[in-house]
Amino acid sequence: MNLMEIITYSPEETSALAYKIGELAQPGMVITLEGDLGAGKTLFTKGLAKGLGVTRNVNSPTFTIIKEYKGRLPLYHMDVYRVEDGDEDLGFDDYFEGEGVTVVEWAHLIADQLPSELLGIEILYLDEHKRKLTLKPQGDMYVELCKEISK
Repeated sequence: MNLMEIITYSPEETSALAYKIGELAQPGMVITLEGDLGAGKTLFTKGLAKGLGVTRNVNSPTFTIIKEYKGRLPLYHMDVYRVEDGDEDLGFDDYFEGEGVTVVEWAHLIADQLPSELLGIEILYLDEHKRKLTLKPQGDMYVELCKEISK
């Protein structure tokens, strides 16, 4: 499975897809999110967090870079949009190799620091309610995750 495309027709559908991924997530998973401002990256992360059992309100960590949440597995939510030097070592490996699930918004800015195995998700704004999510699994664990999602 190279990639999987899913059209959602409401914020609730986008959130439900993310919730399902959160329910299936395993320790050490890395999910990258790409998409224009307002495409739904943070909405997706909120749904994922609920699937992980996170009860706190999740919001974008734009000015703090990383926010941590407790759930069935820890959730590490990164927004690297404001990282000025993508080559700078900010200790991301500690999160990528940890026991939690790491979500990275604007991941292309730190592409050289990302693990080789991850689930890349691109969210494309189609209209006010409709989004196209392209899932790009890299590694067996992520291919299996995508197979479970498609059931």
